[in-house]
Amino acid sequence: MRAMILAAGRGVRMRPLTDHTPKPMLTVAGRALIDYQLAALARAGVERVVVNVAWLSAKLVHYLGDGARWGVEIRISDEGENALETGGGIQRALPLLGADPFWVVNGDIWSDFPLQNLPTEPTDLAHLILVDNPPHHPCGDFALIGDRVVEPPRGRRLTFAGIGCYRRELFDRACSGAFRLAPLLRQAAAQGLVTAAHYRGRWRDIGSPARLASLDAELRTSRSERR
Repeated sequence: MRAMILAAGRGVRMRPLTDHTPKPMLTVAGRALIDYQLAALARAGVERVVVNVAWLSAKLVHYLGDGARWGVEIRISDEGENALETGGGIQRALPLLGADPFWVVNGDIWSDFPLQNLPTEPTDLAHLILVDNPPHHPCGDFALIGDRVVEPPRGRRLTFAGIGCYRRELFDRACSGAFRLAPLLRQAAAQGLVTAAHYRGRWRDIGSPARLASLDAELRTSRSERR
């Protein structure tokens, strides 16, 4: 199985922390955010992880090395000075991801979701993990009926966790260059080609210094209680 971590963003909302540090290298409870994701992917049996880079790319590439310390092979998808956003970044990396379905995890989240529960062969073009709406995103992203994402949404929306499994065919009609993934998923959902699961466990979107500090405190407390 192959997977991708989206790590090319500038992290504007995290400034000044990201002025000199790539967002995936910000530390939580003594470990870089990307450490947690790489360890989780390795536990799930992923052999190759593609990481896209742009902002402060040299620092992140140097930190990652070849991936041996996490037990995976790391390949870099370099987007140059200007990141291609979520959809464009995945499209650029397709040659490194191969012909089979692959997993993608956002580089600015933390979760205890067991990645081995993701499908290796999604029923349709995409399978998403959705979570309860956090306070900073109360309206959510996608509506779920059974295991099917519906568009236009009917009923309560849930938040896309930034964790999913995709077939490369999802990107067949996408234009090259920078574009977001969400509109592509909505187009596929309108055709009945996106499934999802609602995860009710721990998930955090690290979108601000305050949320980073909150997660750091939470994990340090949990670690102390286990001792």
